[in-house]
Amino acid sequence: MRAPASRARRVRLRLIAGLSVALFCGVPARATAQGAATRYERALDREQAARTSGTASLDAIRAIARSYESIVRRYPGSGYCDNALWQAAGLMKLVYSRSGEPADREAAARLLVWLRREYPSSSLASGVDGKLAELAAVPSVAPKEQPARTSSSAVPAAASEPAPPPNPAPTSASAVIQNILQSALPRGERLTIELNREVMYTGERVEGPDRVFVDFTNATAAAALAQRARELNGSLFKTVRVGRHSNTITRVVLELNGSPRYSTFPLYNPFRLVVDLESDSYVARPVPTPSAPPAPPPAEPRVETPPKTDVNPPAPARAPEPTVAQLPVSPKPAPPAITSRGEYSLARQLGLGVARIVIDAGHGGHDPGAQANGINEAELVLDVAQRLEKLLRQHDGVDVVLTRRTDEFIPLEERTAIANRGAADLFLSIHANASHRADARGVETYFLNFATNPEAEKVAARENSTSAQTMGTLPAILRAIALNNKLDESRELATIVQTQLVRKLRTQNKTVRDLGVKQAPFVVLIGAQMPSVLAEISFVTNRPEATLLKQAAYRQQIAQALYDGILKYQTSLKKVTTTGQQR
Repeated sequence: MRAPASRARRVRLRLIAGLSVALFCGVPARATAQGAATRYERALDREQAARTSGTASLDAIRAIARSYESIVRRYPGSGYCDNALWQAAGLMKLVYSRSGEPADREAAARLLVWLRREYPSSSLASGVDGKLAELAAVPSVAPKEQPARTSSSAVPAAASEPAPPPNPAPTSASAVIQNILQSALPRGERLTIELNREVMYTGERVEGPDRVFVDFTNATAAAALAQRARELNGSLFKTVRVGRHSNTITRVVLELNGSPRYSTFPLYNPFRLVVDLESDSYVARPVPTPSAPPAPPPAEPRVETPPKTDVNPPAPARAPEPTVAQLPVSPKPAPPAITSRGEYSLARQLGLGVARIVIDAGHGGHDPGAQANGINEAELVLDVAQRLEKLLRQHDGVDVVLTRRTDEFIPLEERTAIANRGAADLFLSIHANASHRADARGVETYFLNFATNPEAEKVAARENSTSAQTMGTLPAILRAIALNNKLDESRELATIVQTQLVRKLRTQNKTVRDLGVKQAPFVVLIGAQMPSVLAEISFVTNRPEATLLKQAAYRQQIAQALYDGILKYQTSLKKVTTTGQQR
């Protein structure tokens, strides 16, 4: 009889110990955020797989909807709850359109009402009425060509379902992609995607063929936009396609030409997403104008008759002695190069340069950072930072400061303070990436601004987890980000660093992905009084990349790429040329 009581006592002690650790260590909030995010991403992956597989049963679809619902029940305060309810409702609407069972329609309506009631401040709440109206309009029986099935019958992939109208009428919750405009850059081309309001978006560059895609969540395309997109013509892209990727996502795909570098950034009032494609060997392609008249044939060459000359020409006049104003002058600084966006930033207008550089190796001490496949992020980035320091010290006129040289913990806020106290001209924070998806790979570079997609939010949340800031400092942080006067130069630095990382690492890693230039509110960049960026140099959670990261030669390649990026940015600020080259 004592054995059961002893076991019960041990269980109680474990529970008390667990609660004590949770209460005094502050784990629950972070664990809750990570748990909700992980579960949501897994459910989203399952949903996408079910929609594209063509073999998912109705019961399997219902199970995915329940997994979304379980997130809300377990983590009711999470920011993922409204999205989870929205996705679950969409799945149950799909199931009802196939099953015709009233219970499925009631489940979809219940999830939508739940979203509106419990999360009224969500941007999705305003779309509930429209979704309920759509749900009421769904036929209660399946189409004749697809008779009503039992719950075990297969649901076809979205691509094999009866094709929806090419541009479905938007609901009150749907944004509309209204237009895609093309314009020229000094070294490339710009595509501006215009929407009627702000939405979440994600983007990535993939190979086979080389292309960039951007997914706009809860958005539709304006009528005839797909056709207009196909008519766009450029040197650095072959085609532009617009189409529905799922019930709630519209995808814009740019098939690239000539391996250009790319970056994206949003603009506001009105909201639009800018995609810049650039190449040092860029040659503009003339855009034909259909209505223009044909060019006239070239005129016959005109033969000039040489003028008559005197038999005894007069002696040539003696050239006058050069005056002081005519004497050659020594070379003087030429205007700086414009940014990749075709602008002269304030730093370039003022003729500012780069002399002191602060290199920040992320994490350290009791904060090891990401750990996977035998890689410790804190050790990895410190090694790369020290290799970069050696390269920079070989360059005349450059002073280098490291925020840490040993395995020690330095608060995020102190790292920026080191750069500010030292009057640094440039701040580079080096980190390694991690993901719950083992196939996630590639490099990305961030500058300070508000995050615009879930991936950037996730990276910022992970890298900021050791911040000592409290909620009371939120207004000051928001002001610091909103009033960031180094944004243009930081974006330019990030673009150059990202380009050099991809270019250099592809010599050893052909599969490296260019994840692009992004923005997020990294604490380590907040308050920096100089251009500052954060580079994610690879994924330690990706086994092939981790194998490369263990090699000294690959680490040296990363350091060399960062060095090349810094020097290229430095020379882009100021150039020296001779007088004869100036205009």
